[in-house]
Amino acid sequence: MRLRVEFTTEPFDLDEAPAHAVVAREVVQSAELDAVDVGPFGNTAEGGADAVLTAVDALLRKTLEAGATRVTLQVNVVEEGEA
Repeated sequence: MRLRVEFTTEPFDLDEAPAHAVVAREVVQSAELDAVDVGPFGNTAEGGADAVLTAVDALLRKTLEAGATRVTLQVNVVEEGEA
């Protein structure tokens, strides 16, 4: 099964990326995922179910430790052939 996770961390800071946002980027970029898109207002990552769920666990733990007060995420099953 393939999964896609979309997530944001808060609080936002438009002047400089907060520590929790930097940590989130590092977590998904270092995970064994097939596709990662990191942006200023939302992020997506895609891969096999085990890799995505492992990354989500690390993402939640590490961003909250780094000062995030809210992590919003959505996980979807990706159908075969869907990109």
